[in-house]
Amino acid sequence: MKRVTKFLLGLLIVIVLSQLPFVYRRFRLGRLEAAIQQLNSKRRIVDGSSNFADYKGVVHVHSFLGGHSNGTFADIITAAQANGLQFVIMTEHAEKDFDTSAMTLKGLHGGVLFVNGNEVSTVNGDRLLALPGNASLGGVSHTSTDEVGKQIESSGAFAVVAYPEEFKSWDSPSFTGVEVFNVYSATRHVNPVLAFFDFTWSHSRYPALMFANYYRRPSASLSRWDEALTRRRLTATAGNDAHANVGLSLNDSTGKTLLGVKVDPYEVSFQLVRLHVLLPPGTALDEAALFQALKLGHCFVGFDLFGDSTGFTFTAKSEEGQRTQGDEVSLRPGTTLQATTPVASRIVVFRNGHSIADEAGIDVKTMAVSEPGVYRVEVYLPQLGKPVGEQPWIISNPIYIR
Repeated sequence: MKRVTKFLLGLLIVIVLSQLPFVYRRFRLGRLEAAIQQLNSKRRIVDGSSNFADYKGVVHVHSFLGGHSNGTFADIITAAQANGLQFVIMTEHAEKDFDTSAMTLKGLHGGVLFVNGNEVSTVNGDRLLALPGNASLGGVSHTSTDEVGKQIESSGAFAVVAYPEEFKSWDSPSFTGVEVFNVYSATRHVNPVLAFFDFTWSHSRYPALMFANYYRRPSASLSRWDEALTRRRLTATAGNDAHANVGLSLNDSTGKTLLGVKVDPYEVSFQLVRLHVLLPPGTALDEAALFQALKLGHCFVGFDLFGDSTGFTFTAKSEEGQRTQGDEVSLRPGTTLQATTPVASRIVVFRNGHSIADEAGIDVKTMAVSEPGVYRVEVYLPQLGKPVGEQPWIISNPIYIR
């Protein structure tokens, strides 16, 4: 056998062997998909477990207005409808010379409520989401975080810390929310070579579920949030950070795509993580009701890619009655906390950032409360196997026992 032939044969063997792990990762995604389908078939909602209606949506979405995307409004509306969302909160980058909040999607479109927010940078590189946004935020990039936050909240808007792992101004009182999970931040650690071959083998069949290969508990952001909660109330949200701008394409002079592939179309991004907002029954979902619930902390983060988290509840019961996530409760004899999930789960209860209860294979967890603190819940699905089963499926907002 000639030397060249041997070399080419050897090279072929190396290439084939190098792809076996990615073939296995695709096979594993197939098993995960089947497990998720089985999980969803077993969903149930405990009657009377909540006095609230659950509305699901996404936060932190950019269009062509932001300068980092060419995504259209039609793309976003279609993706929201395909995902069965009730609301989408836009966060266009604030611009000095024009009002992106006025130009983006707002109101009902295709049966989905859109809110016109902004993403704002401050002089030290902190970033805040203003929900909703306004024209005055276009020139604040050289202003302190404290001043920007005050400006947002003085207008009646909701100021949310974006990218908490990079945020520096935790002592500022001028924000009332924190993005404890962000899709972009979660994928920054990904090896691009690994991602390329995962895409090659798995994207056509599992465009959203590929995310399972890279999903990790946002431990650093959760720790920062837990520490901040010891001093103040702070609503947790999640950021899809949807841009629909990752991929390769060949465009004509008008910007029309002639040939290309996109890794993160809106329809995929909107599957990865969602914010579930809780409204009293009979309350219409509109902008005012949505932001009232967010400011009160009546919401939770659900990684619905791994199973529909609708129906999750976390409540406190006492002689004062029943309260939900975000509420304050006076510590009285007989005060209890209860978490319910639509499928059997592992439920972990935290007090002041420390795990105090951890039980698997249950869909209801009830515990007596004997001391004040900030209590929250994380829910896991160990039946989905590694690595997904080791990461949170649901992250609740706290109940404050005073």
